[in-house]
Amino acid sequence: MKKLADKVVVVTGAGSGIGRALAVDLAGRGALLALSDINDSGLAETVDLVKAAGAAQVRADRLDVADRAAFGAYAGRVAEHFGRVNVVINNAGVSLSGDLDDLDWEDIDWILGINLAGVLHGTKFFLPHLIASGDAHLVNLSSLFGLVSMPGQSIYNASKYAVRGMTEALREEMLLAGHRVGVTAVHPGGIRTAIVRSGRVGGGADKAELARFFDEKLARTTPERAAEVIINGIRRNRARVLIGPDAHAVHHVAKFAGSRYQDLIALGARHARPK
Repeated sequence: MKKLADKVVVVTGAGSGIGRALAVDLAGRGALLALSDINDSGLAETVDLVKAAGAAQVRADRLDVADRAAFGAYAGRVAEHFGRVNVVINNAGVSLSGDLDDLDWEDIDWILGINLAGVLHGTKFFLPHLIASGDAHLVNLSSLFGLVSMPGQSIYNASKYAVRGMTEALREEMLLAGHRVGVTAVHPGGIRTAIVRSGRVGGGADKAELARFFDEKLARTTPERAAEVIINGIRRNRARVLIGPDAHAVHHVAKFAGSRYQDLIALGARHARPK
């Protein structure tokens, strides 16, 4: 898929961050957009931005990606509205910080419902439409933390490792079946979004301090740059896309160190991460 003009592109989590940047970039490329988010006001702002960017057609829907029935109905409405679906970008995601022993089950269910079940819903419900289009691509947002594990991110790691595994297996299935559906797993490093500020923490952790640490120390890449890298990955049919110098550096160190990377990260975290 070298060009995205006149392609029907679905983006979840389009109300802010990478999802919003993707929507604006795609609008400028002539894509027909189906945007969703659980945040009505954020989604409305994105719609205004994509229209200003020259979007030929945009549909916006409030969607809780964790709600299986709602997602199934949404996929059907989008396919009926446009008559086809060419690209799906399962971008919606949240964060949960805290050591495993300090996390509540309610918060664990919350993040798994969005980060894992939400991506599974978007993949499975839209997959028949992607296959039927004969010219399609599926993008699932994992994370750098879907390649390496970090203390205080155990369940976020679990969700993103699972997205990676499902996405890579699906790509193999599409190749075996001969379907014209490209599949890409995306692994962003620190992106300048509100994911930590709008996320949850466990064990009485200082959320404001965690957000400050993320914003000042880790979030080095803009959402606009992330969107550009993702779209280039679609156009080049990449199986895996890493975003940001931190993602590339940490991934390569982990590959070089093998399982001992865990010792290195624990040592670094002892001195660097906020309590």
